Amino acid sequence: MIAAIQTVLSESPHTDFWKCYYRLRFKGYIFNHKHVYRVYCRLGLNLKRRIKKTLPEREKKPLSVVNKPNVQWAMDVMHDALYCGKRFRTLNIIDEGTRECLAIEVDTSLPADRVIRVLERLKQERGLPQQIRVDNGPELISVNLLNYCEYNGITLCHIQPGKPQQNGFIERFNGSFRREFLNAYLFESLSQVGEMAWFWQQDDNLNRTHESLNNLPSEIYRKLLENSNQVCLR
Repeated sequence: MIAAIQTVLSESPHTDFWKCYYRLRFKGYIFNHKHVYRVYCRLGLNLKRRIKKTLPEREKKPLSVVNKPNVQWAMDVMHDALYCGKRFRTLNIIDEGTRECLAIEVDTSLPADRVIRVLERLKQERGLPQQIRVDNGPELISVNLLNYCEYNGITLCHIQPGKPQQNGFIERFNGSFRREFLNAYLFESLSQVGEMAWFWQQDDNLNRTHESLNNLPSEIYRKLLENSNQVCLR
């Protein structure tokens, strides 16, 4: 039977189980389908095939920003490697209105549930925004993340595939992060990356000036906005 199955698959490598079984029957073999399936599984032929996920059509949206904190955020995932070659990823989250870096999460894997945990932490620290701009990475199109954003009243704004300029603020941040941090050091462990990334984040928020923010650092600019809002409320 093994030889018969392998012959069928050599003729048509992409044949699934039932196609394979009926081809055997057509060739005159009278094997029971349960028996064929057991052999088929033992040969490791029943492994699930990866099917490319079809994305819903994304609309082009202007990169317009409200100059207020906690209204529009952006997220993206970056890749790099330790000195030993072990791969790791970083989840970067910024506030588009103030250019403030809110989080740099580091790990070997950052699935949707981990993204949600980071958002929950930020929710406790400063609340959640009205919108988050993201690309179409697997962790950012997850049903779990979509449901979380819907439950919390967040519009998850996906850019069009292959159009990173539609997420320009996080792309600019990623460029600085790559140039000044990831490419600047050799890392020995994930804990070292996480600790150094935290210090880099603090320096970026407190010391990097932005021409679009009247040449102020992002955290200083946010505090000025918050103070002016408090004055207006009085």
